[in-house]
Amino acid sequence: MKVLVIGSGGREHALAWAIARDPRVTTIYCAPGNAGTVAIAKNVNIAATSLTELLDFAEQNGVDFTVVGPEAPLCDGIVDIFRERGLRIFGPSRSAARIEGSKAFAKRFLGRWGIPTAQSREFSNVKEAVNYVGNLCYPVVIKADGLSAGKGVVIVHQPEEARNVLHSMMVGGAFGSAGNTVIIEEYLEGEEASILAITDGTRYHCLAPSQDHKRALDGDQGPNTGGMGAYAPAPVVADWMMRRVEEEILIPTIRGMREDGNPYRGVLYVGLMVTKNGPKVLEFNCRFGDPETQAVLPVYDGKLLEVMEAAAEGQLPDLPPVTVPNRSAVCVVLTAGGYPGAYEKGKAIRGLDRIEGDDLLVFHAGTAIRDGQIVTSGGRVLNVVGLGDSLQQGVERAYRAAEAISFEGMYYRKDIANRALRRLSS
Repeated sequence: MKVLVIGSGGREHALAWAIARDPRVTTIYCAPGNAGTVAIAKNVNIAATSLTELLDFAEQNGVDFTVVGPEAPLCDGIVDIFRERGLRIFGPSRSAARIEGSKAFAKRFLGRWGIPTAQSREFSNVKEAVNYVGNLCYPVVIKADGLSAGKGVVIVHQPEEARNVLHSMMVGGAFGSAGNTVIIEEYLEGEEASILAITDGTRYHCLAPSQDHKRALDGDQGPNTGGMGAYAPAPVVADWMMRRVEEEILIPTIRGMREDGNPYRGVLYVGLMVTKNGPKVLEFNCRFGDPETQAVLPVYDGKLLEVMEAAAEGQLPDLPPVTVPNRSAVCVVLTAGGYPGAYEKGKAIRGLDRIEGDDLLVFHAGTAIRDGQIVTSGGRVLNVVGLGDSLQQGVERAYRAAEAISFEGMYYRKDIANRALRRLSS
């Protein structure tokens, strides 16, 4: 079986790693891949957004199944064009992918189906938005409507800050056309969690709940990033809370998408805030989370490729609604100095050969090979994953491995999973 994985980050390396464990797989292609995927796949120099080239490659090379990592090709309709040519592919259609591609679409959907979320207003006129924020209780959240690489959400604490952010998004083009429309919503108090549910449009199968760390600095300080680390399972989503998530969010979302004429096949990422009044939706994503995937897949003991194939064909078997892993995984993201702002590339990475053992994994993200040397090529460079029989053990192993790796300007948060450890200890 030949499988094509589209994307170049840590998520795609983790997906390729999980797919490679299926004995049916003879060849994995990664387009474009990174310096880590070359160990298990054949990298193909095609960008994830070059849909026609990807389609032609899949046809010409007899690819049996394609898995899409990033959101941009999904929102551009890659699943639709592959299916039109009779090619099997995992992911939602373009119309269903709007659940991530437009936050305004998602908020209207949530309101229409009575799914718990923050109260919000949608604005496409900057003057109206500026007038609106003058009379709110702070803090509030301002979100760019379109795709912003995980950085289009800003928490503001006073009207003047809100006005500056609105002008930056809607007039200054901070996020391009993604900020032409904004959502202004209430700030929810609680603890965040991520749910990855593989669905065929009717049935669903959830992987372990996880928690991402979005802010750049320890203590959840600094600007938003694409994600600085994650761990699974997340104790904030206890069994009873997970049942509420299923009943109040997952089931009505999958049913609502189907009845609205946008049946959802693929992985549905639900970003939650667990509040004192229960779980509420912060956002939907139409793909595997990054870096959540790097923590979730190492503790998943199911047959991932078979499950994705069945979901893509609308025939998900009778699987447990939620998987409960026996082990914990902690992912620490090593970033380039300056990220998520300006950063330098081409820095030599040292110490990768020192990472050994079944309880340690390194998923590459922003890496490349230059003159035989692995070097940095992005903001989020490496994902170091520690596995353990307890969360504490996973934390210790992940940080021990992180300390063994170095490159000029390297930075990583030192508090991944601290909140969960405090919860467990109390």
